[in-house]
Amino acid sequence: MQSGAIPDAGGLSRRGLLTSIAVIAAVPLLDACGSPKEKGAGTTTEGDLSKALPAYAPSDLVKPDIPVVAGANGASTDPAFLAYPANPVRTVTGAVGAGGTYVTMTPLWGAIPPSSGNAYYDAVNKALGATLKLQPADGNTYADLLPPLFAADKLPDWIDVPSWTITKLNFGEAVRTKFADLTPYLAGDKVKQYPNLAALSTNAWVSGVWNGKLYGLPIYSSNAVIAGAYYYRKDIFDKAGVSADVKSIADLEAIGKALTNATAGQWAFDDLFGNDAGYICQLFGFPSQGYPWTTDSGGKLQHRYETDGIVEALNWHAKMVKAGYLHPDAVADNSQNAKQRFWSGKVAVCVDGTGAWNGDDAKSGAAANPGYNRQAFKLFSAKGDKPTIQLGNGASMYSYLNKKLNDGQIKELLAIANYLAAPYGSAEWLTVNFGTAGTHHTMTAGNPLLTEQGSKEIATTFQFLACPASASTVQSGAVQVVKDAAAWQADLVKYTVKPLFYGMNVSEPAQFSALGQPMMDTITDVKLGRKPISAWTEAVATWRKQGGDDLRKFYDGIREKFGTGK
Repeated sequence: MQSGAIPDAGGLSRRGLLTSIAVIAAVPLLDACGSPKEKGAGTTTEGDLSKALPAYAPSDLVKPDIPVVAGANGASTDPAFLAYPANPVRTVTGAVGAGGTYVTMTPLWGAIPPSSGNAYYDAVNKALGATLKLQPADGNTYADLLPPLFAADKLPDWIDVPSWTITKLNFGEAVRTKFADLTPYLAGDKVKQYPNLAALSTNAWVSGVWNGKLYGLPIYSSNAVIAGAYYYRKDIFDKAGVSADVKSIADLEAIGKALTNATAGQWAFDDLFGNDAGYICQLFGFPSQGYPWTTDSGGKLQHRYETDGIVEALNWHAKMVKAGYLHPDAVADNSQNAKQRFWSGKVAVCVDGTGAWNGDDAKSGAAANPGYNRQAFKLFSAKGDKPTIQLGNGASMYSYLNKKLNDGQIKELLAIANYLAAPYGSAEWLTVNFGTAGTHHTMTAGNPLLTEQGSKEIATTFQFLACPASASTVQSGAVQVVKDAAAWQADLVKYTVKPLFYGMNVSEPAQFSALGQPMMDTITDVKLGRKPISAWTEAVATWRKQGGDDLRKFYDGIREKFGTGK
């Protein structure tokens, strides 16, 4: 992905873009019993969901070098490409837009390119047959920019709304009053008039459905969204003669002992837990932060904080700290230089988002250590039995069309979205992502490479309005990285499970929003050995009294009215 693309979620507060994240809306309307009313609650029954979702019509116009592999419970690998097709196929014929002009707003991480005299913007708009007036905004402060626009009803014609921003927007109600209902245009077979949109999987659309109607267009969708991976330095393992065939937490602990040499400035591990336990939950079998509910043996809803798994994980991680297997900066809760610690070989095992494994990473790692080789452990469980991992939402970012648009304008923008959603390997994708050949990019070793002008003018903007499903592609010439990551993902998808309330857009009442931070703080203290496990037990008891039990009642109401999404 070129400059300005969305960053990998691992290690950032914006977890979930290609990682597991729940779509959490803001304050719902409550009745006297504290359960959500139908109007504006956001949640949808399974029956209404099936009526709103577009039909899935996969395309075979572009064939990946490494085909998609089907997994469990609707999961599948991303298509992988080792080189861009020499003769890209066109997936859109005839006119696209009807000459309209529209204002858009999207987040952007990186330098905002010039809007005036931008040949890239001009080239894409020419291909679209319309004028999109792009207004990219700083992704780091994007969540703070949206509430005033919603309150003043000054929304642009087309806007990207990431899932992590909607807690401030009363989105379950706002989506109904601010945005166009796309159900009449895209539900069922109606989507087939937009073939590239129809090629997005059913799972991609689920969290774009609110109150029984389809509103959102999915961005960077995938059927292999997980919290992240446990990575290791294969070159270090090979040199030390240490096996990477990890099948239990005991195997991982043995690696800690074998690869820690504090005198030589090398430690086996960085933080292996995550502030929200988003990584270690996959090993110890308790729910993620995004989907925190499970059921006990009697069918009662049980929060992740109440599980035995998180207690076992906290105890184990604190044990690793005490043994001295974690880098001192990790023990000090300093994650700022975590990537550099891994690249330089100061640590041999770390956790990160799936997007961290790419060609640019290989380039950075090789700059620090010529033998650098990042790999990921195959999924394993703490006890050595069959592992499972929660499948995240098919997309954690959606774009929406303003409700003030008329029928003709909505159809024009959907036709434009269909063009923007052309798959990797197509002529349209190359235009949207790399502009004009010779001006903005050249083909180098079979893949597009930005020119100096392209680097200045191109950033991820159009893609945050509509785009195809995610694909694994070569960066910085690192073909082997794509092959390795695709093989790992093919193994992983065999173990995916859908969590309770999957993709249901549950709108939690505002009074519960402050419950999580004290728990996160306690997790940090206990996992790093600053406080005993009894501090966690006390924190859970306090959480229950201060609202956790009431939150359970709220989700019992959701389960009764809407089901569990499974």
